[in-house]
Amino acid sequence: MSLINIDTLKTLELYHKDEGYNQAALLLSDNNTFCGIDIAKFGESISIIKERNTIEKESILKQFDDAMVMFKRYYQYEEIKTAYRKAVEILPENAFREALVNAIIHRAWDVKACINVAMFEDRIEITSPGGLPQGLDESEYLKGGVSILRNRILGSVFYRLHLIEHFGSGVKRIMDEYIGNMTKPQFFCSENAIKVILPVLKQDNLLTPDENSVYTLVKKGYASSTDITKNCPFGKNKVVNILKILVTQGYIRQTGNGRGTRYSL
Repeated sequence: MSLINIDTLKTLELYHKDEGYNQAALLLSDNNTFCGIDIAKFGESISIIKERNTIEKESILKQFDDAMVMFKRYYQYEEIKTAYRKAVEILPENAFREALVNAIIHRAWDVKACINVAMFEDRIEITSPGGLPQGLDESEYLKGGVSILRNRILGSVFYRLHLIEHFGSGVKRIMDEYIGNMTKPQFFCSENAIKVILPVLKQDNLLTPDENSVYTLVKKGYASSTDITKNCPFGKNKVVNILKILVTQGYIRQTGNGRGTRYSL
């Protein structure tokens, strides 16, 4: 901190002449006692751990960088074609970066728990302690455009460093990284945590013929199970079961419940 001009710290709202350094300043410092990021790479099952790191007691900026290094180690590689090297992404780096930054700046720092990053062969799950900020419901969170920052000062610092874009655009930016991909990210909100599931990229259609029939109808805009059934060669029970499978695997999204349940990409 001593290397940074006090006036700069005041401008960033990290220091006040009467109160000294605040919590945001401590989180950005190179030595703090806050919980950090618990990140693990699993093999074919959760009982097989290839690598695990608990990143803490250092600046959240350094924690972010360390997590990105581990991400690149497992989800990026170079492919040589003729005389050229081509960078290949198994999972969109921009989507992971956005989800991780959001977990850091929106988490509840008074909760004694780490951000959990679980890396699997087919997905990454990022769980952030603390639910949605007061005044923001799940539908507004998913739709985007409304931003209620739990940690406003941290958000401002990350914005100045170009690590995030416009506030309230995180979910949309993540979804945009999966345009044209069969599987889509999933978002789960509870009172105590927010979980984001990022699937690996699947350009090929791995669905069964029946699953593909239902998926195609959802893609065309048929939103209810009743409308989908009317355009399928099989009954409603099978349609509902297939819809559940597509939702679980991240191919489609489900909103509402009961007769108001709707499906979309």
